[in-house]
This record gives sequence, C-alpha cells and structure tokens, in this order.
Amino acid sequence: MAGPGAVEQALDVEAVMAAARVLVAVSARSVAEVDEVVSLPQLRVMVMLASRGALNLTAVARGLGVHSSNATRACDRLVAAGLVERRDDPADRRNLVLELTEQGKLLVERVMDHRRAAIAGVLSRMPPLNRAALVPVLQSFAAAATELQDEDAWSLGWTTEPA
Repeated sequence: MAGPGAVEQALDVEAVMAAARVLVAVSARSVAEVDEVVSLPQLRVMVMLASRGALNLTAVARGLGVHSSNATRACDRLVAAGLVERRDDPADRRNLVLELTEQGKLLVERVMDHRRAAIAGVLSRMPPLNRAALVPVLQSFAAAATELQDEDAWSLGWTTEPA
C-alpha cells in the first residue's frame, strides 16, 4: 500500500501532466498556424537553424534523427520555398551550409510569437499571486529536467532563444 508521500507525488505528477497537455496544445496550435507553408519536420529543421545557426546537412540529419536523404528532401523543399539558403561552407568548400533566410526567420518568429501570445493569455487569466509564484517554480522545474537540455528543445519545435 502506498503511503501519503506516494499519493502526494501522484497528485503532483497529474498536475504537471495537466499543464503539459496545455503546453502541447499551445504547440500544436502554433504549428497549425503554418502547416499550409511547412510540414512539422520542415519546421523542426527551421527551428534547429534558428536555435543553432548555420548547419551542414549531416548535422541537420543527425539532429532530426533521420537518414541524410530524408533531411536532404526536407531541406530541398525549404530552399525551394525561399525559407532556407544553401551555400558553400567558407571553412570547408566540400560542405554546404544551411541557414534561414529572412522569410524563414519571420516564419519561426511567427510560430514562437503565437506560442507566447497563447501562454500570455493563459497567464492573464490566473490570479496574480499564483502567476507570481508560478515563474520560479517553472524555472526550477526546467532546471531539474536534465534529460531535456536546451540543445534538444529545437528538435521538438521550440527555439532556445529568449524573446
């Protein structure tokens, strides 16, 4: 039989799960805002480039966890759409470097701005005292989540750059 600590922990987990569902819904809605322009894998490439800067195709494929041919197809579509630029790597002309165009940067900003606005809307409906207490708690939660470091956040469609 579980003790009172286990019950409390289970309630804590369920509260975080409920908050996670809200954040997943915010993410899904922000992706839906641009799904007529880019697919989710393409958006992940763009967010990776926004977060990490210019990358070669090998790094993109590795970051996505896909074969290089899949990454090539996604990047080719982004280049054709004018969202990503492909150029020679000045440090090693055997490599190509991928980088967001201004149009690509604006699209990623649009997704992140949608997320920020949705989260701000939720926060505005919270009692001020609870909202003030939430921020340090969430910062502590994020710091404790060592298995999901900032460098992995872009792979889930979140930039690591602050607003």
